[in-house]
Parts: sequence; structure tokens; C-alpha cells
Amino acid sequence: MHCIETGNTAAATGVKLARTQVIAAYPITPQTPLTEKLSEFVAAGEMKAEYIPVESEHSALSVCIAASSAGARAFTATSANGLLYMHEQIHWAAGARLPIVMCVVNRGVGAPWSVWNDHQDSMSQRDTGWIHLHAASHQQIIDTVIQAFRIAETVRIPVMVCYDGYLLSHTYMPYEVPDQDKVDRFLAGSAPARLLDPSSPMNLNTVTLPNTRPDVRGDIAPAYMEIRHCLQQDLTRTTAVVEQADRDYRDLTGRGGHPLYECYRCEDAEFIAICLGSLSRQLRGVVDSLRSASVKTGVIALRLYRPFPAEQLVPELDKARGVLVFEKALSYGYEGPLFSELKAALYHGSRRPVLHNCIVGLGGRTITTADLHTALADFCVDPETVRKASPQWIGLAPLK
Repeated sequence: MHCIETGNTAAATGVKLARTQVIAAYPITPQTPLTEKLSEFVAAGEMKAEYIPVESEHSALSVCIAASSAGARAFTATSANGLLYMHEQIHWAAGARLPIVMCVVNRGVGAPWSVWNDHQDSMSQRDTGWIHLHAASHQQIIDTVIQAFRIAETVRIPVMVCYDGYLLSHTYMPYEVPDQDKVDRFLAGSAPARLLDPSSPMNLNTVTLPNTRPDVRGDIAPAYMEIRHCLQQDLTRTTAVVEQADRDYRDLTGRGGHPLYECYRCEDAEFIAICLGSLSRQLRGVVDSLRSASVKTGVIALRLYRPFPAEQLVPELDKARGVLVFEKALSYGYEGPLFSELKAALYHGSRRPVLHNCIVGLGGRTITTADLHTALADFCVDPETVRKASPQWIGLAPLK
């Protein structure tokens, strides 16, 4: 079905099509319309699910943890300081290996308060053990939400589906809604493991000692370090799971083909811009303009941020003369986090392009196409000189 709706509605529709059984949420701008839409689906009988309004984001994720432990498909959504309020339980969900799906409608973190878009909120949860997927359009939002349930339930690791507040959450775009029978086929055989079972009582997530020890059956049980190693190993193999989910989804719907990152005019590009989210679509216009002036540029939108697809990205980047990383986030006291990770990924390569980092759009600061054009064009002319100013802040107003 073809429709024109907001990004939040696209996300809610994906949650409904996945036949999610438990939704718990607390409203926060710009996530609120997403959970409101889900409550409307449930109230209208369009969705057979428990919608549990709670008193905080911490409680929202706690409800999802309990529901997922009992074998229910669980979902929540949040933004910014709401995500930070969940922080303890975000670690818990990953450590307990619960396949919860959460939409993070990206917004700047207070203080000072800002309701506008940047990526500082989800980036601050980078090292919690969750899978991070980013969407750059409404079509990617609905498709990614559906795929996220299968990915999470395959590797038993929770998934964040991130998309830009207001720029995607509140704007209207056309997209295709997959048929329910296709989504059912895609998710057939996928379900959370049922850990809590009254007929087979057990203790979950009790205190773990530093070293291994026999369990109640006499088998050597993993200790904290082994449990963390297993999570790391399974996160590493998640890249292949994401690719397989995309292939299967594409076979059913005809959409997909870019599960890890999405390239635009990169085939012969000498200079590549890379970023997260909807900024990649704005950069396409910049690339087209520079191409018309015979400057070979391209843009990559990173879709899978955790686990970081370094092995797959390096062959795309190391053939370029220069790579310019545009980021709506900052690792305070250093540089953009994506920039640091790309440098590390390219460190052992036989060829290393010149790298430069631009910080843009924090707290919703307007990102003009002219500013992006100037930054990329200047970098293409003299990358060695430009890189010395990394990180370069674009759009920063002078203060007296």
C-alpha cells in the first residue's frame, strides 16, 4: 500500500505489522506521536497488544524487560533525556540478552533543554551492547523497524532504530507499507525466547562471581567475563545476520540492498562524505552539484553503527583520496565519535585517505546546503590543509 505519512507513523505501522505484543512508553518530544499512534491502534482493535502507559522512561524499559523475559515481543520508544533516564536498564536489557526493539527519535540532550535534532542521545548509548540501526527516510524507518525484530530475536540482542527528530519524525513523505502476509512470512519462526516459565522455575540474572563455578547441575557456568565475551562475539556476527535479514526482506518486498551503509555516486569518487541519517539525502544534492563541475564526489549513509561494519566499510573508503565525516555528535574534549572510529578502521589499511571531521547541526542548528557545499568543495581542493582544522564546526556563530 502506498501512503504519505509522518516518520513516526511509519515507525508505528512497522511495530503493528510485526504483531508486537507489549508496548510500554512515556511521552517525550519528538517521540510522542509514535507512541500515541500505537495507543490508537490498540484502542481501535487494530493491534492485539498490551499498551502500558508508565510514569517514566526507566519504567517503560523495565516493563519491556519483564515482558521480553516472559517471551513477549516488546517495544518502546524515546528521545534525548528520556533515553538517558533508561540508561541503567539499557545495559540490563543487553546483558540479559533480551530482543527488545526501541525507536530512538534523535534529539539534542539537555542541559540546556533542546527539543531539536542531533545524534548526541543515541551516541551516548554506543557502548551499552545494543545494535544501532539508522534510517534516512520514512521508507527506511518502516522497513528497518520490521527487520529489527528479526535481527534482535535471531541474535538475542536488543536493537535501537534511530531516526532524526522532526526532520523525519514529523515530516510527511511517501512510502510503501508492506502487506501483512509478507511481514508474517518474514517474521515466521522468529520470536523471543521464553525465559520465565512457571512450570520450570529458575533464577535469572543473579549475582555472578568473577570466576567460573559449577551450577546446580554441576556444569561449569560462565562468569561475568565469559558472559561479556559471548555478547561481544554475538554482536560481531550480527553483521551477517543484518545482511541476511535484508536479503530475505528484499526477496519479499523488492526493497533493500543497503543493510550496512548506503552509497550514492561512490563508484569512482575521489572524495567521499559520510554521515548518519537524513543528512545524507541533503548531501546528495551537494555531490550532484560538485559532479557537474567535474569534481568526483560521493556520499555514504551509515545504516549499521553498532556493531561497527569496519571490515565492509574500509574497501569503500580506502580507494578515495579523502573522506569527510559530517557528524551531529561530539565526544567532548576530542572529536566526533564516528570520525574516531573511521580513523581506527582505516589505520591498518594499505592505503589511508586524508580524513577530516565536521561538526554540524547540534541542537537542531540549521545546516545549509551552501555550507555543506563549501566544506566539501574546500576539502576536495586542498585536503591536507583543511584536515589540520579538524574538527571543523560548521554554522557556529561568533560570540563577543
